[in-house]
Amino acid sequence: MMAGALNFTPAPILRPLSTRTLSNKRVFIVQSSTNSSETPVASTSVSIKEEPSSGFSISPPPNFKPPKPKPFSVRPDKVFDILGASLALLFRLTTSVLVSGYSASFVPKNEIPSEEYALEFAGFKLKETSKLGPRPEKPIEIYEFESCPFCRKVREIVAVLDLDVLFYPCPRNGPNFRPRAAQMGGKKQFPYMVDPNTGVSMYESDDIIKYLVEKYGDGKVPIMLSLGLLTTLTEGFAMIGRMGKGSSYTPSKLPSKPLEIWAYEASPFCKVVREVLVELELPHLLHSCARGSPKRHVLKQRVGHFQVPYLEDPNTGVQMFESAEIIEYLRATYAL
Repeated sequence: MMAGALNFTPAPILRPLSTRTLSNKRVFIVQSSTNSSETPVASTSVSIKEEPSSGFSISPPPNFKPPKPKPFSVRPDKVFDILGASLALLFRLTTSVLVSGYSASFVPKNEIPSEEYALEFAGFKLKETSKLGPRPEKPIEIYEFESCPFCRKVREIVAVLDLDVLFYPCPRNGPNFRPRAAQMGGKKQFPYMVDPNTGVSMYESDDIIKYLVEKYGDGKVPIMLSLGLLTTLTEGFAMIGRMGKGSSYTPSKLPSKPLEIWAYEASPFCKVVREVLVELELPHLLHSCARGSPKRHVLKQRVGHFQVPYLEDPNTGVQMFESAEIIEYLRATYAL
């Protein structure tokens, strides 16, 4: 399955595997490593090679101060945005909420160290585990955009398989990554996936899903992603509450390094942030962390708290929680 794109005039864009050299373009080469087991992951590592920047000055807003995390709260002016993004849960149920092989049980609170993530209830903690497949050495690269049901299908399997993905947003009229995807694959079609670990690249959401579960999962496509037309229809219905968001380009500064976001597809708080990342055409490395993901422990160990979305911007040094404030930061820092 695919989503068609509007007509555009392709511009030559440098990509990591190309031999062509062009000015004012950046290439991101990212390597990531995690361990796969029911034991929490100890660490993640990412190395990035960048090309010279185009000369735009990128800095946080004056007197910017990251907000303190406020769990389970919605800023009053964002209530309808979050409600609209939450409609997806009615149509897609737990797809992309839980990692593959998810299981949970209550254990005495002293059985789980305080530095590990766990929900606590009346003296007990919820122990959540998963069974993950082989981990790719380098993040999968995906060219896509938000308001596309075929792209959403692929983002859901990313959450189920707990993969790190380098997303190249392709909003309509975006000058960078839409032309690049067409240049690389020869079609104006999304999503488009590149696996730098194997050299495989492909279109068609169902083919991408099948490839990812066979290579990095247990080989079985989740039932909610294997229903053909019904899957596509429910994916479309899931976006009704955010119709059109994350589809059109807003002129922006292209950063020299991809941003990093800890998030997962089913979270409405993560959804509204990713819409803005796509509209601003900001490449971002997603650390997917649905329920059961060992990366939840990683984030808590790194910053002392688990909450998503969590943004790390290597271009400015900003690290922050809170979706509403992240959106304001992204627009103030990158929109032209």
